[in-house]
Parts: sequence; structure tokens; C-alpha cells
Amino acid sequence: MAFVTKDQIERARQFPVLDYVMRYEADQYKRVGRGYRLKNDDAFAVGENGWYCHKNQIGSRTALDYLVKIKGYGLVDAVCFLLGERPHEHGDRAAYTPKPKARSPTKSPPRTHKRAESEASEQSERATFVLPRRHKDNRRVIAYLQSRGIDKDIILECISRGSLYEGANWHNCVFTGKDENGKTRFAALRSTTTSFKGDADGSDKRYGFILPPENPKSHEVAIFEAPINCLSHQTLCKQEFIAPFDGWRLSLSGTSDLALKHFLKTHAKITHCVICTDNDDPGNAIAAKIAAIPGITAKRSPPTIGSDWNDTLQAMQKAERTQNRVRKINTPDL
Repeated sequence: MAFVTKDQIERARQFPVLDYVMRYEADQYKRVGRGYRLKNDDAFAVGENGWYCHKNQIGSRTALDYLVKIKGYGLVDAVCFLLGERPHEHGDRAAYTPKPKARSPTKSPPRTHKRAESEASEQSERATFVLPRRHKDNRRVIAYLQSRGIDKDIILECISRGSLYEGANWHNCVFTGKDENGKTRFAALRSTTTSFKGDADGSDKRYGFILPPENPKSHEVAIFEAPINCLSHQTLCKQEFIAPFDGWRLSLSGTSDLALKHFLKTHAKITHCVICTDNDDPGNAIAAKIAAIPGITAKRSPPTIGSDWNDTLQAMQKAERTQNRVRKINTPDL
């Protein structure tokens, strides 16, 4: 029987309901004051502080409760949908699309043939890859990534390459993956203001976010779960916290190995993988899976502090700042 862990439930509870509504149900809501109201029922409100149904006098701060209490999801389906993970019995954290029960905050109109055709069309559109519109600048993305310790020049290089930009509507970081012809086929989204993260609808997970090496003939690739961890590792190397790495860096955007398998097919010279996935059970599980891929050698290189490479970066930068302050205090003025 499928189940989710307490850790998964707790992480799902961190997902703000406003992020969920604006991504998946924005067309059903209208702006009213500082929040949003359901278009066909003003009694149902959503905002930064959560959701509330005035008719039934129930509410919550989380998207998880919204999916369970209002949309009719089972707990396992709701948790897996918000995290983009499979139930525990399936092992890895590949993309998961549960089937919710049909229920909404208010009575739905009769499902006529015309309405059924409209819903089928909407579902088809959701399966089509659509990149978020670009904002006029990238200031919030740059500021956010710098606040996570990422080197500014590395950020600007990604923007210049077209693999990173700021989304227009919600100012998300948009990390892109391109196919062999340079066409964007994938986008990982990371909020600059909340804990939201996910993939753009219709993203093809075979095309992950990539940081190319200075030497394009490199035989090595380092594997990470998220684009921010790729950037953190590159920053650690540049700032000489860890040994330099002159190879490719690839984000799986989770713990599916689809992006790596496709990368290896299109980069025949790669013979060695440095597995830098998170230092936790899912990260170790996908590391073992990668190590078993035939035709390559592999080395496990987990983050040394915390669960991921951004934890390591921020911890090392903080330690260096502390050492510099102590050194300054202990150095007498000449």
C-alpha cells in the first residue's frame, strides 16, 4: 500500500496555498484587495495568510489542507503532488501526477457536452510545454541567488547563456534545459519569495539544467538534484572552498535519472560521473542507481555540510566571515 513519510508530510505543509492556486488555478480566481476570491463564489478567499471558506467557516494556511479538505485529494496523493514525488513504495522521487476526487469549494455547474470538450482542451493545453513569460529584468532573481551565496558572475553567465531568467508574473527563478538544437524543452521554477518549487507544465525531464565546463571535451559530469546545487558547487570551486572541478554539471530536477541517461546518450565522450546528489535517503538511493549505469565509472561525492550543496556553501561562507571578524579583532592596528 502506498504511503508517505512524516518528513514528506511536513515538507508538503510548507507549500503556501497562494503559490499552488496561482500556478494551477489562477484562471478560477479574481483579485480582490490584497487577496483573491473564487470567481463563482466570493465566499471563498485565498491570500498570503492562507485560504478561508466563509460559508463553511473553515480555513488553513497550507496548500496541503486545501487539496485534502477542498479539492478532495487523499493525503498520499496531495503530498506527492505538491512535492513532485512518488509514494514511498515506489522508491525514487520521479514526477507524480495523482488523480484527485472530483470536488470543489462550491457546487459545479452541470457537466454538459460543451463543458466536457472545454475541460479536455484545458487538460491538453496543460500537457503542452509553456515557458513562463520573462520579466523586463532579472534583479530579483540575481538578488535571491546572491542571498543563497551564489557568485554573481556565475549568475550573470547563466543569464547570458539563456539558461536562467526571471519570470514575469511571480518573479520566480526559471532554470531552463535545452535540446540538441538549442530549443528550450524544460524549465525548473524556484520562488524568490516563498518555498515554492516545481517544473513548468509540459517540461521534458530528459533535458536538465546544465552548466558547461571551460573544456567542452571534458570526460566528467557532476550530478545534482537541483540547479541551485549546481551553482553552489561551482561557487565553492571558484571561491576555493573545495577542489576545482573542470567538468559538466547537470541537474536532474529531482531524483529521476532521465536527464542523466539522455545526457550520456548525447555526450558519448563522458566516461565518469561524480554523484553530488543530496546527503539523505532519496539522494543516496539515486546515487546507487547512477553508480550501476553500465559504461561509466562513478564516484559518490555528497555535500560535506548539511543535506545539499547550498547548505555546504552557506555554512562555509559563514565560517569564513566569522574567521575574518576574529582575525580583524585580534590584529592590532599599526
